[in-house]
Amino acid sequence: MTAPVSEARRRAVIDALRRGTVPAAGLDLLAVGLERFVEAMDDDLAVVSRGASAFHAVRGEYGSGKTFFARWLGERAKRAGLAVAEIQISEAETPLHRLETVYRRLTERLTTATHQPSALRPVIDSWFYTLEEEVLDAGENVADDVDALAAAVDRLMEERLTPVARTTPAFAAALRGYRRARLDGDTATAEALVAWLGGQRSVAASARRAAGVRGDLDHFAALGFLQGLLTVLRDCGHPGLLVVLDEIETLQRVRGDVREKGLNALRQLLDELDAGRFPGLFLLITGTPAFFDGPQGVPRLPPLAQRLATDLSTDPRFDSPRAVQLRLTGFDLPRLGELGRTVRELYLGVARNPERVRARVDDGYVDELARALTGELGGKVGLAPRLYLRKLVADVLDRVDEFADFDPRVHYALTVAAPEMTEVERSAAAPTRAGEVELDLP
Repeated sequence: MTAPVSEARRRAVIDALRRGTVPAAGLDLLAVGLERFVEAMDDDLAVVSRGASAFHAVRGEYGSGKTFFARWLGERAKRAGLAVAEIQISEAETPLHRLETVYRRLTERLTTATHQPSALRPVIDSWFYTLEEEVLDAGENVADDVDALAAAVDRLMEERLTPVARTTPAFAAALRGYRRARLDGDTATAEALVAWLGGQRSVAASARRAAGVRGDLDHFAALGFLQGLLTVLRDCGHPGLLVVLDEIETLQRVRGDVREKGLNALRQLLDELDAGRFPGLFLLITGTPAFFDGPQGVPRLPPLAQRLATDLSTDPRFDSPRAVQLRLTGFDLPRLGELGRTVRELYLGVARNPERVRARVDDGYVDELARALTGELGGKVGLAPRLYLRKLVADVLDRVDEFADFDPRVHYALTVAAPEMTEVERSAAAPTRAGEVELDLP
């Protein structure tokens, strides 16, 4: 049985669509066509929550819904108690071969069900609180002795960080320094050490000296810091972490040696997952078919190609949702119409005049609008959902709800102006034949 959707959730989703933006929450309400992945992804989240790891590569052309899939999975992960970090891979901002930069972006984008980015400091504070509660629950008579309680927490902290300290002692040392600074009321040092734990550069030397750590996070220590973060997350009630590396196909456009390093970094991550180094990590990457199959992508590194190999020669209907590569086929007109009807049903829950809305914006009209909007974008259905839903909500549903004599079939003609489109949408809507191009001649 489907759980009822609250009015607050409906309004949040509808308001975002009215603005032409992706809703911050409630993506499960719009997940048309993702039903076949639900059971497999929930199984993976459960396995990760029990201390294992998981990996999938989501492939699809531009507009097929890769980013939506990742954010939809992120919502499910947070409902399961996991933390989530979505990272956009780019040559300038986040090159994949610089794992210290990837880790820094991860901590900057770290979210939980209760904390927005960056959730790093709340997570660390929650961890120390959890350790204190465990000490008190263990029956140690230290509740009234601040120094004894601090010493007992330090002993428990050392025990929990032993596996991390073996390979990355600096992570454990920075946590110790952060705790001492908090107990001493030294806010500036505490803040600086949280930044250092997050991989930030240019942290004050005085703060690093106070914790006994030196320099900045480097490529080799980044994976150790990730291991430490997973330990902290697990102990404070977040059994795992979903990391999304989005738009990984940008590796195809970088210099050859940089591309090779990026592909090898990905191979290294997968090998570390397989070796069990990151219990509780769910790694998801997204990319275009050209990245997974083309000469400038995965095939350039045969060991990586072997790890990602998936038989996609069959009909997409028979793709396994448990495969390493998950193929998204994107929207077609029937699915776009289905999405429109889903949004209309959500709208009915917040409409002042739901019966009028249902009667005038019937299934036939929803499909007509889908065909018309797609035509404005050169028939590229995959690029249509954002504009289509914005037009449906703001131009049609709102007006039908507000005005008793408004009939969209009579009073509304679809128009799409350049300022309301993204660059990709404008490119799709541009004239494609020489005779359609208007020339401003003297």
